[in-house]
Amino acid sequence: MEEYEVLYRSQWLMLCRRDTWEFAKRPQCDAAVGILAITDAQEIILVEQYRWPMKAFVMEIPAGLVGDEEEFADESLTQTAARELEEETGYQAASMKLLLSSPTSAGMTSETTHLYFATGLQQVSSGGGVEGEAIRVHKVKITDLRNWLQVQQTAGKLIDFKIHAALAAAQIAF
Repeated sequence: MEEYEVLYRSQWLMLCRRDTWEFAKRPQCDAAVGILAITDAQEIILVEQYRWPMKAFVMEIPAGLVGDEEEFADESLTQTAARELEEETGYQAASMKLLLSSPTSAGMTSETTHLYFATGLQQVSSGGGVEGEAIRVHKVKITDLRNWLQVQQTAGKLIDFKIHAALAAAQIAF
């Protein structure tokens, strides 16, 4: 039995209280995955999508929630990472290795993010996400990444820190 009080609940979010601390929680899951996908040509696969809470386009590594939909409730972390990579980018990976697991935002949510390293990529579709998502896929040479991200930021786009965290965990300099 969970030891928190639900203050508000919608389809996708809950506001909860444990003792004196209020936090956000997802009703269906407490885990997310992020995927550092690198091609054999040393290109990183990034996604861009509009994020309503930020009121901006955000450059991110492919990512998704674990077990948030009934049909995927029994998926492992690795299976979710592989599915999300393909849905969002159109790539399948021959290898999917867990890099690290960390609280997403320990003072704000009960969610843990698990970052994966995907290699041996093969493009099987154009990606773009599932219904309701408008994901744009970008392939950027690792050697060009720093400058490319700066250009994106100058254009008003936000850069998700998980790009940097995943590269550091994989010990990939850029």
